[in-house]
Amino acid sequence: MRKHLEIFPVTGLPEVAAGDDLAALIADGADLRDGDVVSVTSKIVSKAEGRLTYGTRREAVDAELVRVVAQRGETRIVQTRHGLVMAAAGTDTSNTAPGTVLLLPVDPDRSARSLRAALKDRYDVNVGIVVTDTLGRPWRNGQTDVAIGAAGVRVVEDLRGTTDSHGNVLAVTEPALADEIAGASELVKGKADGVPVAVLRGLEDAVLPVGEDGPGARALVRDAEHDMFSLGTREAARAAVLDRQPPTGPRELDPLLLSDLAVEGVLVEAGDNAVTVSGADPVTVGVAAERVAVLLHAEGYGVAVQAGPGAVATVTFGSRSK
Repeated sequence: MRKHLEIFPVTGLPEVAAGDDLAALIADGADLRDGDVVSVTSKIVSKAEGRLTYGTRREAVDAELVRVVAQRGETRIVQTRHGLVMAAAGTDTSNTAPGTVLLLPVDPDRSARSLRAALKDRYDVNVGIVVTDTLGRPWRNGQTDVAIGAAGVRVVEDLRGTTDSHGNVLAVTEPALADEIAGASELVKGKADGVPVAVLRGLEDAVLPVGEDGPGARALVRDAEHDMFSLGTREAARAAVLDRQPPTGPRELDPLLLSDLAVEGVLVEAGDNAVTVSGADPVTVGVAAERVAVLLHAEGYGVAVQAGPGAVATVTFGSRSK
């Protein structure tokens, strides 16, 4: 248990421009100590790295996205090449000149590693770095800051196999420590206060030794094979098949499903009014079944998913809607 945690805003930083030395700016404004964690808003990292582009925000999003996950009007939730799922690919038009758009760092983990190394080499201080950005969350109103880059910090605290106060064994508990650091630091940075950096003190046990940067925030991105919602909404799934002729009957579903499912170790069998999904791992089978349901739903079918005994699930579907 951590007995004490302090969070300090780093105030007085100037407007950051391309080529600026972030390590020097942060060190000048903060009393850094070994074991501190420095939380840096991605916006100033992007500015220092010259990640400013000319054009419209729509054009910037088009260039940055890998796929559209959901869309409502002009609002697009997309996956970036970093693996992040976020509104407008994390692009930003606030505090930038008209006609320009600020993009996320090319590699936020690499940015974090470079900043950590510079602080150690020049100021002989071993700190952890978390690069943050603001995200909305499915099923939750409001936004919060999360880690999109990290170096020298344990990004996940693995408590599996430990016991709680009642002696129960924790089977799946893995707090996203880097995200918790990002959210905590935002309490002193604020959205409109012009404070892009915060220092957290009391997390020495989460800071890695010199020379060990850890896996970075990339480790927090859930891979597609374990993401039950990777296909996104009906609109996104429909967009993926617009260039195909929709199936005229259930017998034609099999190639469509097999081509879009892309989950290793899963067998998909299409029947007259049901698709059976089976495999060795119940979790993977459940993920695959949900993907099948989204694809069928995108084609206009009414669907229902039912888990069977063992690693088997059945997706039943009714007639297509007009």
